[in-house]
Amino acid sequence: MPVYSCPVKHVVWDWNGTLLNDNHAVLAAVNEVCAGFGRAELSWGEWQAAYARPMRLSYEQILQRALDEEEWAQVDKLYHDRYDALLHTCELAAGAHDVLRAWTAGGRTQSLLSMWFHSRLTPTVEHYGLTQYFTRVDGLPGEIGGGSKADSLIRHLEAQQLDPSDVVLIGDVVDDANAAQAAGARCVLVTTGAMTLEALQATGAPVTTSITEALRLLDT
Repeated sequence: MPVYSCPVKHVVWDWNGTLLNDNHAVLAAVNEVCAGFGRAELSWGEWQAAYARPMRLSYEQILQRALDEEEWAQVDKLYHDRYDALLHTCELAAGAHDVLRAWTAGGRTQSLLSMWFHSRLTPTVEHYGLTQYFTRVDGLPGEIGGGSKADSLIRHLEAQQLDPSDVVLIGDVVDDANAAQAAGARCVLVTTGAMTLEALQATGAPVTTSITEALRLLDT
């Protein structure tokens, strides 16, 4: 039985923590920031508890201080330099190719929207052989990230002339659910990324354990 009564014609996928299993690289990058600011390392559970959008709030919480623009730029550089160095060790979520291939084979469409930098996202998606499955791939423009996904999702759907009521966003954080609601789309969340099960369930969106199960919830 599908979780949504109205048919889903298009899926918008999140990248980090959803299609890409990069939690170990994320934690190492977060702890690079901690080291740079003289804070003790965090466990994955501690990072999940602190995770928020905009990301600046997360770092101000774990560093226990307000960050000015220069310090925020330093956080961003420390994080992404370490993350980029570990990117080659990250793998796709289990069954990613099969899941994406099956959705396309069913005559439906899908795209990718990430809050990771567009200039880094597109070659990485191509490296993993996934570009072929997507009608559009959008990342974050500019050089410093950390904002909310809502405006990006609205632009992403408008660029494809998609009716938001036909769309489900599949992601791994509360901001994905908030963005979907703001855009008039629906959402399914997976527990494979940066936030706790309890935080995801509190959004009211359906929550499941994998991208394979997420698509099963949408089958009609």
